[in-house]
Amino acid sequence: MRSIDLNADLGEGGEEDAVLLGLVSSANIACGGHGGDELTMRRTIESALAAGVALGAHPGYEDRVYFGRRALVLPLEQVTDLVRRQVGKLAELAGRVGAQLNHVKPHGALYNQADRDALLAAAVVKGITDVSSELMLYAPPAGQLAAAGRAAGLALCAEGFADRRYLENGSLMPRAEPGAVITNVDDAVAQAMAMAIVSNGKVDSLCVHGDGPTAVTILQALRSALEADGLTIRSKLRD
Repeated sequence: MRSIDLNADLGEGGEEDAVLLGLVSSANIACGGHGGDELTMRRTIESALAAGVALGAHPGYEDRVYFGRRALVLPLEQVTDLVRRQVGKLAELAGRVGAQLNHVKPHGALYNQADRDALLAAAVVKGITDVSSELMLYAPPAGQLAAAGRAAGLALCAEGFADRRYLENGSLMPRAEPGAVITNVDDAVAQAMAMAIVSNGKVDSLCVHGDGPTAVTILQALRSALEADGLTIRSKLRD
């Protein structure tokens, strides 16, 4: 049976997290860097478990003013440390309720920069493996982040975005450019379906950002379209 994962970035202060958890199969939970705190982490973990959704850590630059979406240049050791601390904290909180993290998905600028920069990607991956080498890495299908994950022996989940436009080279269009964020439901579903269906599927997971203004309606329509095409919505679990 064909299946695909739907994921959303949650615990970032959005008002629709509860609804989104009923539509996704995996949650990437903000770890107190770009957003969230210990209270929101605990609450989101508990809500995700109640919804039967796989738990993931969503570490990002500790830059709340720009929500972790501003490109920074930090010492590689500092990047490893922030990833280790944030993922480790979420893992600790999950462990307190008898749960385990399934995956890690870097956030925002850290995700995009690491996908282009081999050294930064390796620093991110080291922060993950310092917590656990059993965690799955969510990353673009082809890029430095996926390559670093493979080199470290991490299981990979190839990710595509329903609500972000892509450049011709396959990278995400910078958010500052007009049209970079897709809010039209039909456009988002069409792009996601192309990634999921065309050429036997290019991705294992499709993301809709939890803070998007039409996140709920996009996910509702996308789930319907995927299921109509015979796909089951299911989290991609680590072995």
